[in-house]
Amino acid sequence: MTLRRRDFITLLSGAAAWPLAARGQQAVMPVIGCLYPGLPDANPNFLLAFRKGLSEAGYVEGQNLTIEYRWGQNDRARLPELAADLVRHRAAVIAVLDSVAAAVAAKAATTTIPIVFGVGGDPVESGLVASLNRPGGNVTGISYMNNELGGKRLGLLHELLPHAVRFAVLVNPNNPTTASISADIEAAASVIGQQLDILTATTNREIDTAFASLVQKRAAAVIVSPDPFFNNRRIQLISLALRHGLPAIYPRREYADAGGLMSYGSRGTEQYRLVGIYTGRILKGEKPADLPVMQPTKFEFVINRQTARIIGIEVPPTLIALADEIIE
Repeated sequence: MTLRRRDFITLLSGAAAWPLAARGQQAVMPVIGCLYPGLPDANPNFLLAFRKGLSEAGYVEGQNLTIEYRWGQNDRARLPELAADLVRHRAAVIAVLDSVAAAVAAKAATTTIPIVFGVGGDPVESGLVASLNRPGGNVTGISYMNNELGGKRLGLLHELLPHAVRFAVLVNPNNPTTASISADIEAAASVIGQQLDILTATTNREIDTAFASLVQKRAAAVIVSPDPFFNNRRIQLISLALRHGLPAIYPRREYADAGGLMSYGSRGTEQYRLVGIYTGRILKGEKPADLPVMQPTKFEFVINRQTARIIGIEVPPTLIALADEIIE
């Protein structure tokens, strides 16, 4: 049978289109945005935990998922533009790690792209969600509740130093949750009759100045408040406390692991894992409005007894009994 020229051209044209059709049928990898207020290498374990949560939901970066990272470099003013950039890249979901300010910036940037946050503050008070059980809108996530534990941290310091009358708290005035953190600790100090100095820092130099002021004011101990800026400067904070022989309690166990005296708070890596799981569930079709904001059910108290010996502090047996972990 003879193939006519017109039929041959038609057949050839169809064959040329086959690869294009096949490519069109291939699944396109979803893109998620990851917005973090600090530096890329500040908390590598947290990013590993976030990716672990994604993998538990069935998504592995580079295999069936692409992640666009945006780093705030500890400059809060950059967050709105970084969030807007992820919107321009048409991210399927935006995951916001460790920052109320970054979550607020993401929410302002889009009302349609789902947002999953991991924050230490109250997401209702911050205006991120309507309620914990029924978030509404396009936003949900994990609340670490770290910002609400200032009174508990003060109580632990008081048990460590029962005869002390003057404590201090270090806060970042640029953090939108600072006012509520300070009010919570001030109320707790009033109940136990403690004097409380509130010191602020937004730069490395101001951190140095704050610790010098603590020594001058003869504060017995200091509470370092939860804040991404401070988390990225753990070594500086711990070194200053050791240099001045000043007992300190921190919001995360990473501080105690690095030589800080005590830490009390939720497990950061676990919260990041949950952000990854929620992000994966939304990629599979669930709606943020239907996913209640998760909160930790357990908090972790860690004591670094080696640091206690270095600064000449005897940790009482009552605190040893309360600790989830003792670092020797």
